[in-house]
Amino acid sequence: MRRMFFVGAWMLASALFTTTPAMAEIRIIQSPGGEVGPFLDLFEQVRESGERVVIDGPCLSACTLVLSIVPGERICVTKRAVLGFHAARSVDRRGRFYAEPEASDAVLQAYPGPVRDWISRHGGLSSRLLLLKGRDLAAIYPRCR
Repeated sequence: MRRMFFVGAWMLASALFTTTPAMAEIRIIQSPGGEVGPFLDLFEQVRESGERVVIDGPCLSACTLVLSIVPGERICVTKRAVLGFHAARSVDRRGRFYAEPEASDAVLQAYPGPVRDWISRHGGLSSRLLLLKGRDLAAIYPRCR
C-alpha cells in the first residue's frame, strides 16, 4: 500500500513539475496544490538533492511549501510565477471543508520572513486565495537567469 502511495505521489509530482538534468533544476510550471504529504516528501527530496527550483507558473496551496523546505537561495522565479496562499483546511467524509487554524499558524510560521510579512500585510491566511506575483514576488525571490 505504501509503495502505491509513493508511486501515486511521484506520478502527481511528475505531472506538475519538470526536471532538467543538465541544469540540475526542478521547474514548477503549474501546480494547483493538493494534499500536503506528497508535497512535503517531494520538496524534502529536492532539498536533499541540491537542485535549484524554478517557479515558472502557478504554484498554489500546498505547492507553496517549497518556500519552507528548499533553501531560499536555491529558488528563483520567472515572470509567469504566481504563488497562491490560503488557510489550511481539511475535508470531512461528506466532502465539507473545515478550517484548521493550528495548521494554518504552523504553515505561516514556516514560511520565510518576507513571505510571512507579505501575507500579513494582505490580510493573513484565510479561505480567500492570496496571490503573490509580479514586483512583489520579485522583491522576495530573484528572477531566474
